[in-house]
Amino acid sequence: MSMDVHADAPSGVRDVAPSVGELVGPTAVREAFASADGKSGARMERVVIEGERYVLKYLHVRDDWTMRATGDIACRPVTLWRMGWLDLLPDCIDHTVVGAAWDDRPEGRGGAILMRDVGDQLLAEGDHQIPLPQHLRFLDHMAQLHIAFWGRPDTIDLLPLSQRLVIFGPRLPERERACGGTDDVPTRSVPEGWARFGERAPRSVDLVRALHDDPTPLADALATTPQTLVHGDWKAGNLGRGTDGRTILIDWAVPGVAPLCVDLAWYVCLNRARLPHSKEDAFAVYREALERHGVDTGPWWERQLSLCLLAMLVLFGWEKALGDDDDAAAELAWWEARALEGARWL
Repeated sequence: MSMDVHADAPSGVRDVAPSVGELVGPTAVREAFASADGKSGARMERVVIEGERYVLKYLHVRDDWTMRATGDIACRPVTLWRMGWLDLLPDCIDHTVVGAAWDDRPEGRGGAILMRDVGDQLLAEGDHQIPLPQHLRFLDHMAQLHIAFWGRPDTIDLLPLSQRLVIFGPRLPERERACGGTDDVPTRSVPEGWARFGERAPRSVDLVRALHDDPTPLADALATTPQTLVHGDWKAGNLGRGTDGRTILIDWAVPGVAPLCVDLAWYVCLNRARLPHSKEDAFAVYREALERHGVDTGPWWERQLSLCLLAMLVLFGWEKALGDDDDAAAELAWWEARALEGARWL
């Protein structure tokens, strides 16, 4: 299979409603709620429209620290909808989005995404192991998504790779405090984790700090490997199985054109406690799915995967350093070893 061309261009842009009121209509019943898995600070509403249940997510930098951390002043999920990129997802992926609206405020551009309410089809909360058949299906569908957008350039200003690499860098807490942010992750967990990282990962601390200061060497090395559209947050809270067997993949907050293994490495990094087999097994399953669907991984696989595992330590070294038991120490040691292996490709 030749992988030199990207997916067909969308046939046209989709409409974005000028306001949330016009998006949901005058008879909609709306109720605010907080997602148990949500940590970004974004406002959410449950909405009933003509007897059908939906979820409305508001997108504004004033509320959402992840938007501030990634420089999202244009509402990237709205952009994906408006420019038709969600329409190009393979049939195995259900993004659940049915509409979008602008929700501007005096302090800047804002938006909202209306999604079907699929809460009962998402993975159960907690650390319950993902059933092996479902895990295998996730990895196969991830591969199909990546193949569908293979080689597509970013023409709609999604999250740049170099910026993706430093989302959780040590400067994040300073920026959040400067703008009055109080969310636990950026103002408490991230600085505490990076402080511990310096003590608990001494072999890689200089490497990680150097890439926080200048991610260009890593971004440039990754850019020499195959690129595609990545969702950017394949964590359990964003995943489910639809009644039709498709993979539900919600919360397209950090999409971008990046190496395929960014999604794969993120998946095993954030879902570590829920994996039904080893990280290495997950890598092998995903690679086999690519090969089965016609992709020759031989020329680039080892280099891209190694670099993406290094990228995960640059992103989540703070999180891996927070645990205090033997299991957490072994997990951090695994990522540190993989990062040092990846550094040889810089």
